[in-house]
Amino acid sequence: MRLETAKYLYDVQSAATALAGFVDGCDWAGYQRNAMLRAAVERQFEIIGEALAQLGRHDMALLARVEHHRQIIAFRNILIHGYAEVDDALVWDVVQSRLDPLRQQMDELLAGH
Repeated sequence: MRLETAKYLYDVQSAATALAGFVDGCDWAGYQRNAMLRAAVERQFEIIGEALAQLGRHDMALLARVEHHRQIIAFRNILIHGYAEVDDALVWDVVQSRLDPLRQQMDELLAGH
């Protein structure tokens, strides 16, 4: 794997790890009440989506191995361009249902599997 492509995977992994730390011990009610937490979570998702978009410009075959990469990039675009209409419940659902599988896949890809 080229260093440049590994960097994008590492960026995804780092943002996902930071995001997991931000929400550790938090529930839906706490997430709703904390504007700074919501902004931090959204920012990490933006980084994840952008890193995958950049990965696709350099190594489409590797990007194709990332499950749901199209949806992740589209989610980033919604957060960036549709910021006034972000659905906090959707973001929270993605945190709860999609973050751990993404982190695991990044670990596997970076390990060369």
